[in-house]
Amino acid sequence: MKVVYPGSFDPVTNGHLDIIKRAANIYEEVIVCLLINPRKNYLFDMDERIEMLEELLYDYDNIKIAKYSGLLIDFVEENNVDAIIRGIRAVSDYETELQLAQMNKFYSKKNIETLFMVAEPQYSYLSSSIVKEIASFNRDVSKLVPENVAKKIKSKFN
Repeated sequence: MKVVYPGSFDPVTNGHLDIIKRAANIYEEVIVCLLINPRKNYLFDMDERIEMLEELLYDYDNIKIAKYSGLLIDFVEENNVDAIIRGIRAVSDYETELQLAQMNKFYSKKNIETLFMVAEPQYSYLSSSIVKEIASFNRDVSKLVPENVAKKIKSKFN
């Protein structure tokens, strides 16, 4: 089974990595898809985000990294993906993700399913937005993101 885990990964957090690696232990192929959202202001450009993910996931043969500009459902169908993986940290995530899952299913030609993976408790509060906000106040984020990512975040705010 081929699944996609979409997101901006700006920056990739320990919570993202946990979901990616757990999915890779279950599914034959996991595509980590960085979606391009022209309405977002990113800390890292697309190439930087892809580079960070490649550094972190190089030893997983069944993980691919892709980028896409458009609707996720179009990426899913163009790449013959079987399901979408989404991480859930709290009930508020579920409400948002449920709406997106239903829209993807509605527009899907092959009735695509969204599979929810519950965040490990230690990551239930963690988001890229929180990491960026904390870093913007010159605080250490090394326990929230991998070491290489923490160094790159620090250099962005120095």
